[in-house]
Amino acid sequence: MRRWWRKVKRIVRRHRRGVSVTAIVFLLLCGLVGWGVHRATPPTPVTPADRQRQVFIKQVAPVAQRAQRVTGVPASITLAQAALESDWGQSELARKYNNLFGVKGTGTDSAMMLTKEYVNGQWITVRASFVVYPTWQAAVMAHDELLAGNQRYAGVLRAPSYVAAARALQNGGYASDPDYAAKLIRLIRQYHLDRYD
Repeated sequence: MRRWWRKVKRIVRRHRRGVSVTAIVFLLLCGLVGWGVHRATPPTPVTPADRQRQVFIKQVAPVAQRAQRVTGVPASITLAQAALESDWGQSELARKYNNLFGVKGTGTDSAMMLTKEYVNGQWITVRASFVVYPTWQAAVMAHDELLAGNQRYAGVLRAPSYVAAARALQNGGYASDPDYAAKLIRLIRQYHLDRYD
């Protein structure tokens, strides 16, 4: 409403003599109708999945920000990867073994699970050994240390934006999915994860 009133004032100042009362009333009515339509639009309903995703972000964001201060890995990239790789913390790997990133490994702290890999232009299911973490926080820190300490991912740390960082991550061979960077970028945009960088 204030915006329309300012427009009316500007028009009156510009055309002091030529502005009729009818024109001013018309502009005011247009502004009120537009304001009423805007106010009458119902809010988008929040689904249980949306609520669960917001809870996940609230849990992981502070940890990703702390890790960013230590390693330089953008928190938005860490958050998007955690969301994508763990299905927002709902995957069996995340729930049972605190592995938010699908990090593979062998040894006493590992678990065998089925996973999908993109090989020779198609998705296949394979058995693989995954690292078991004591907490999500440990998984985030280990993930960021892996990226920061591996020359393959140096472009992630030097990237001027989350878009460039996501592409550098894929170019470094982090995931077999050919659409991995695009998926991360989409998540960061959709959930405004770059505000945590």
